[in-house]
Amino acid sequence: MSPSSQAIIDERRSHRVSPPAGAGAARAARPAIELAIHGDLAAIEEEWRRFEGVADCTVFQTFDWLSAWHRHIGKRAGVTPAIVCGRGNDGELVVLMPLAITPGVVRRLTWLGSELCDYNAPLLAAGFSDRMASDAFRELWQEIRRQLQREPVYRHDLVELSKMPETVGAQPNPFLALDVGLHPSGAHSTQLRGSWDEFYQAKRSSSTRRRDRSKLKRLAEYGEVAFVTPRERDEIERTLAALIEQKTKSFSRMGVANIFARPGWPEFFLDIATNPRTRELVHVSRLDVGATWAAINLGLVFHDCYYHVLASYDDGETSRFGPGVAHLRELMGHAINFGCRRFDFTIGDERYKSEWADTTLALYDHVAPATARGWPWAMLLLAHRRLKRTIKQNRLLWSVASRLRSALSPKSARTSDADQESPPDGRAKSPPIAPE
Repeated sequence: MSPSSQAIIDERRSHRVSPPAGAGAARAARPAIELAIHGDLAAIEEEWRRFEGVADCTVFQTFDWLSAWHRHIGKRAGVTPAIVCGRGNDGELVVLMPLAITPGVVRRLTWLGSELCDYNAPLLAAGFSDRMASDAFRELWQEIRRQLQREPVYRHDLVELSKMPETVGAQPNPFLALDVGLHPSGAHSTQLRGSWDEFYQAKRSSSTRRRDRSKLKRLAEYGEVAFVTPRERDEIERTLAALIEQKTKSFSRMGVANIFARPGWPEFFLDIATNPRTRELVHVSRLDVGATWAAINLGLVFHDCYYHVLASYDDGETSRFGPGVAHLRELMGHAINFGCRRFDFTIGDERYKSEWADTTLALYDHVAPATARGWPWAMLLLAHRRLKRTIKQNRLLWSVASRLRSALSPKSARTSDADQESPPDGRAKSPPIAPE
């Protein structure tokens, strides 16, 4: 679709939603929200960037993250952006919903870039939850759905909104007003207080710190241990290539699909790590042990939060002494020194996260049919998610499933003691940002 055609559609789809009939006088006095839906990311880039700087959102709702996803992955898959903008009486954005239409036998309404976002959510202006009670949001959502179905390019058979956090910044997530169920996994984060030494002593017992020092000394027997943040494009590219190679081996050991074999995924990560516009958003680092790149990480920094997104480790001799855990400590120290106030371990319930975290965040899914064709798919999805959550939240069932998955993989599983990829309780770690 040409930009001019899209502009005509966007203009035609503008609509004002007022508070529901019968609402109290105070609520009725609140301003209406004017809706517009955009299929052209470039057309709203400037406004989106300005809004994300002040809105409640996560790094996964930033324009840079989602536009890079669409450039490398979404377009190849035929995904159509459906960005919903809601404005108040003054014309300023109060909500932005980065939605998309995914093609297939059953066309799905999803979050844009959902598979590569650990959190899917709207961007909310301050006070949005005060102006939009649950019943008012449900009416707003119904109007958005009606507008989408009016245009052939946005029509869909199924609504599948996954990994939605219970809060967006300090505000309740308005999408939890819909019919939602718990996602199979939760998420974890910790507040970063004081210096690294103060934080470390508060979080880890003296015996654990002694064990950490012992393992670090064993690592040092293989060469100098150094925390490295590459700056030059060539070194960043080589570091990412090593991370992808290490993760590919890890996925094979675990018996899960290699996300980097999917079209556009390696190019996406290389782009966000080296593009001048996103270099401040992305932090690539390594733990070098002599000549060995023992552990590698790709994290994100947004507002006052460090997001732990992709981590890997070398499966050679150094893996016996927890290089991933040592690297994680360096990362949290780096985040503190950088001025971050929160370290987000993102999606997943691995034990090492709960050992550091002070906050557990529930995630929710909303699945609903939009047409008769979508009904059976919705029922199958709901049943699958319930089964998956039952297995993942039961330690015995998850251990059996993980071991069976590893046994069926081409390579036998090889675990390292107390490392990130294989938590101490023996549960196989789900790959970060893997497709749901």
